[in-house]
Amino acid sequence: MAKKNTRNTKSRIVSAAWKLFYENGYDDTTVEEIVEESGTSKGSFYHYFSGKDALLSSLSDLFDDKYQELIPTLDENMDSFDQLMYLNQELFLMIDNSVSLDLVARMYSSQLVTAGEKHLLDHNRVYYKLLRQIVTEGQKKGELREDVSVNEIVKAYALCERALIYDWCISNGDYSLCQYAKSMMPVFLGSFRTKKASDEK
Repeated sequence: MAKKNTRNTKSRIVSAAWKLFYENGYDDTTVEEIVEESGTSKGSFYHYFSGKDALLSSLSDLFDDKYQELIPTLDENMDSFDQLMYLNQELFLMIDNSVSLDLVARMYSSQLVTAGEKHLLDHNRVYYKLLRQIVTEGQKKGELREDVSVNEIVKAYALCERALIYDWCISNGDYSLCQYAKSMMPVFLGSFRTKKASDEK
């Protein structure tokens, strides 16, 4: 139970912080405002984060919370490739609508120069666990190729998402990330579908 409460407190801080970053901008958001918005305490904030800058690496936590929300909405009868595309669309729609480009760019920059943990590559994240689960099921059902390992397919999926986000950032967000990914993700990853699954489309 304690572990769940710990997760909830941290999640509330992260969600509140990114909401305020989006509404007020990163520089104009204070730790005090984050604490008030999250309904936590300063002690709790500094238990998890050394300061506001440390929250930049928590964007991956925000994404994982989104994936956690999406798990119950996944249709088990849906083709596994379509499930992957659905997850991508929902995540990118969230980025389009509630995460500022400046902060995504800052987070990517911090991951490039950090000597510490690279959160985006942490395979214990909900993100990677869910992707591995869907790909494993897809291979069992004959919807995804079995001559490519689960980890390789997951790696390619994550790589495509990062590439699209990176391009969106350096293009100053002058197009919808969600809409562009809708046409490009199937192009990039379509070769992982089995011929049978493609023929049934």
